[in-house]
Amino acid sequence: MIATLLLPPAIAAEVPAVQTIQSPITRVVIVWLKNKTDILDGLKRAVAREKIKNAVFISGFGSVTSYQYPHRERYGARRKGPCARHSTPAKALGGHLEPGTSLFTFASITLGILSDAADLTRVDDYTWR
Repeated sequence: MIATLLLPPAIAAEVPAVQTIQSPITRVVIVWLKNKTDILDGLKRAVAREKIKNAVFISGFGSVTSYQYPHRERYGARRKGPCARHSTPAKALGGHLEPGTSLFTFASITLGILSDAADLTRVDDYTWR
């Protein structure tokens, strides 16, 4: 209720309770990152190299030596870039993948590449509620 009060009524009324987005997976890209690589930087380089506009994480595994929590002022802020990056490390952590998340051994991340026409602009938009 508090979130509804903070938003203009017209915006809250326009947002559907459930939205689905359909897109075929046009190809699959497996990104392998070696030890001591920053995961976010490695993913950005792979996205640029493969010219990826829209993708979903299908799977990923590996081990990290360090991880970063998002800075407090970033909570709720939409990040601009080729994709929103989320991770769910084992044992209860999850959220945005932040710079400084360094690999211990390696990581293998499988991306499902979606159509460039897929409109994902609202998927990570905190103002659309």
